[in-house]
Parts: sequence; C-alpha cells; structure tokens
Amino acid sequence: MQKGMKGSGKGARKSRTQSQIQSWVQSRAQSQVENRTQSQVQSRVEGRTQSQMRGRIKGCGLSVLLTAALLLGGCGRPQLPPSQTAGSSDQTQTTPPQTGNGSGLGPVRLPQDPISDTAFLLDTFVVITIYDSQDQALLEGSLELCRRYEEQLSRTIATSEIARLNNRSAGTERMAVSDSTARLIEEGLAYSRLSGGAFDITIEPVSSMWDFTSGEKELPDPDRLARAVETVGYENLSVEGEEICFASPDTRIELGAIAKGYIADKIKDYLLEQGVKSALINLGGNVLCIGEKPDGLPFKVGLQKPFKDRNETIAVLNIRDRSVVTSGVYERCFEKDGVNYHHILDPKTGYPYDNGLLSVTIVSPRSVDGDGLSTACFSLGLKEGIALLDTMPEVCGYFITEDYKVHYSEGAKELLQP
Repeated sequence: MQKGMKGSGKGARKSRTQSQIQSWVQSRAQSQVENRTQSQVQSRVEGRTQSQMRGRIKGCGLSVLLTAALLLGGCGRPQLPPSQTAGSSDQTQTTPPQTGNGSGLGPVRLPQDPISDTAFLLDTFVVITIYDSQDQALLEGSLELCRRYEEQLSRTIATSEIARLNNRSAGTERMAVSDSTARLIEEGLAYSRLSGGAFDITIEPVSSMWDFTSGEKELPDPDRLARAVETVGYENLSVEGEEICFASPDTRIELGAIAKGYIADKIKDYLLEQGVKSALINLGGNVLCIGEKPDGLPFKVGLQKPFKDRNETIAVLNIRDRSVVTSGVYERCFEKDGVNYHHILDPKTGYPYDNGLLSVTIVSPRSVDGDGLSTACFSLGLKEGIALLDTMPEVCGYFITEDYKVHYSEGAKELLQP
C-alpha cells in the first residue's frame, strides 16, 4: 500500500514489495487454506432486496458512477458517465461525446485536457482516461487490447479459448492454450486454493444455470442444480506450461470473477510502456489508477452505499497507483417470493451466499488480485475475509454488512478521505 499503511505485528508484512503478492498467494494457497472445512465456506440461500443489473465476463464487478469522485458499487453493469469525471472538482463537466474514429463511442475532451474514450466491451462500458498525453492512439490501443482479451477469455464467445476448453471433445484430458490464458487460469486456481474452494473457477456448470439479466426471475431446477454442484471442483483442473489438464470430463471453467482485473493490468502495462504516468482504467467498475493526478493529488474513489442512490457514498478513498474492486450483492440479482438471489454463488450449494455481507472492496497494486480477493473474501465472510487480508502484503479491504457498518482490514482506514 502507500506509505501510510504501516503497523506492528501483521502490519509489518505489508512492507513487502508489490511483486511478492503473486508468489505469496500461490504459497499461501498451497500450505494453509486448503484445510478449511466445508462448514466454514457454506451459507444459506436467503438474500436481501437488490436492484437488477447485467454483467457477463466477470461475475463480480463494480457499479460505477463518475461524479466528483469515482463511485464504486457491487458487481454490475455501470451507467455511462453522466456529468462529471473522476478526480475532478464538483464544477467540472464533461462535454457530450464527439464523433470518434471507430475505437469506441468517441473521445471526450475535458476542461483539464485529459483525453478519454469509451467502448462497450466485456458486456459493460469500458472507459480509458489519460491525463498526461494527447495521443489518441493510446486510447485506441487500450480498447483494442481489451477487445482482444474479451475474444480470448469470454466463455460466451464461441471462438474464445475458454469456450473451446469448455466444449472440448469427449475424452480430451489436455488442451493447449495461449500463455496469457494459461497464466490467468493459474491465477484463478491460486485464489480457489486460497479460499479453500469458497471461490472456485470451475463453477461454470452452476453459474450457467442462473440468469440474472433477462428479468425472468426463474430459479434453476433443484435436482439439476444439485447435479451441477457435484461437477464443481478446482482440484480437477491443473496447468502444465501452456496446457490445461482436466481430471474430470465434467469440469468447465468460468473466469468471470477474475478476468476483468487481469485485462485491466494488461492495459496498465501497455500504457506504462508508452510512457503514460497518469491515467484511469475503468472496466465496468474495475478501477485501476495509474500514478496520481497531474497536480500531485490522489484520485478520489467513492464507495457506493448499497441499495441507495448511486450518488450516495459510504466512504471516499484517496488512491494513488492502485486498483479498487468491489463485489456486492445488490445489483446483479433478482427478487422472488420475498427472497433476493444474487450472483455470488456458493460452489458447495449452487445458491447465493447469505453471510450478512452487502459488499467487499479490495485495494491492491494488481487489479487481478482485487478481483480474486473481492469474491474470495466475500465468500469467506467477514471474520475470515478480514483475517486473510491482514496476512497479505500491500492489500486492504472494506466490508459493508447488512447494518451498513463498514469493517476495515489492517491499513484500510488510512486511505479514507478525512
């Protein structure tokens, strides 16, 4: 985290460098968390009233509203930015989108003279804003990179590598993929192990039975859902180099809860290689800040109050060169017979988690870690989720419970705007 995130005891571990997080996750997942009991990761079905939103490639995103601060909500399809932009003053207004050059919905020129472009990708609005360059080609390159990864990683695109893996021929036990797909599956397996299976990238047979977007509000058939649950198990999936290995013919992969973070990190790498030092990458609410604002101030990232108007924040964070990702229960969902069903599903039951949490927000150097941890920590629940974060370097989290109380992991309060 930033310099202020220091403490004694567990906090001393946060002095580790950013590059250690990935190896930490791998080793921690292998040595400690696999022994969690099923009782620690199962939960009831009943939910709470929420509003319905859409999403596809990532099962856990954010609801974002670009106002005086960038508002983060839980897991859903965001609206287009209305009148103001992230990091601006309350008086800063965006101009109507102008005709673009085919890269997206068109560049937007702001009074501070950053450049911005928006496109509908990953089944959501993707916004790239660069503060220290006027090179429109950087926006085009960023959106094209996002488009290529969507075509590679989305399970709903028939020609994608993930769809090819899931629709493999009977008897196929190994399939070659690109290096980037293999590495992302490795990341997903690491977080599956880290959570003891509370987060599981082989949940596709279950998640594909739920429809949170059509408005039909239909529950899966209980018998079919129970059979689908039996096919879930990250232990049946492994990676050897650039080959994906299947120990069960029923194993299918869902990277929705981690893919957008991975793609955001790749866009950041691209922009850094091009010399960009101040930018915002917003993949449907997965917000990744490059550096700080040109005036030296941090970006302001607001956390939306669950179930409330999008303009109502429960906290505002000061963010420099970090990712902010939220998983919540109040957008991609539907209510039926007084019960709210949301998209964060328990791999052990096939039904949504009901553990008293409304949302979990993770601040981390890498967006892929924020993606994986926001879902994993939500799935583990308040106590275990905070305990996990308190052992991790350079990562902190905000847990909002049903009573709208915010619970903080170590170091999280230090990022709050006074």
